[in-house]
Amino acid sequence: MNSDFHIKPEIRILGIDDSALFNEKVMIVGAVFRGGNWIDGVLRSEITKDGLDATEVICRMIKKSKHYGQIRTVILDGITYGGFNVVDIQMLYRETGIPVVVVMRSYPDFEKIKSALKYFSDGAERWTIIKRAGKVERISGEKSPIYIQRAGIGIETVKKIIQLTSIRSNIPEPLRVAHMIATGIILGESRGKA
Repeated sequence: MNSDFHIKPEIRILGIDDSALFNEKVMIVGAVFRGGNWIDGVLRSEITKDGLDATEVICRMIKKSKHYGQIRTVILDGITYGGFNVVDIQMLYRETGIPVVVVMRSYPDFEKIKSALKYFSDGAERWTIIKRAGKVERISGEKSPIYIQRAGIGIETVKKIIQLTSIRSNIPEPLRVAHMIATGIILGESRGKA
């Protein structure tokens, strides 16, 4: 079920991104925002590089957060984290009760993805999860278009959320900040300064 709902200026949104791949465990970072202007909190967890635990770990990270009851939308930077650890956005929506939006800067090359999955013994399962995410839709931004997939939320509501939260670029602030935090932490750790 996809639903449209009223968007308040201070809607709580969780943006999630991952860090660079340095070892078998990959850090994921969530930035909880009120609209596109205020950060309310930061979440952190770890998934397995090229594993299949991203959906479960993200669900657990959200449900254990003190912000859980306030988050109205989860925005993901693509559906693969930590290499090819695929997030099942339909399951994430069902398990948390929070609508999910996947944001991509360019249209995914599904043939290339399918070809890469041949190297995984469970590649067919991963491909099924990718297909279950639904069709890729184009949204025209002020600077350039972005592409989205969604679970539990209508396209018009997604457009309003993207417009409200895309302050400094065509990427929503919760995602942009989650990316900066994940990059900053991992760079600090790789230099021994964390």
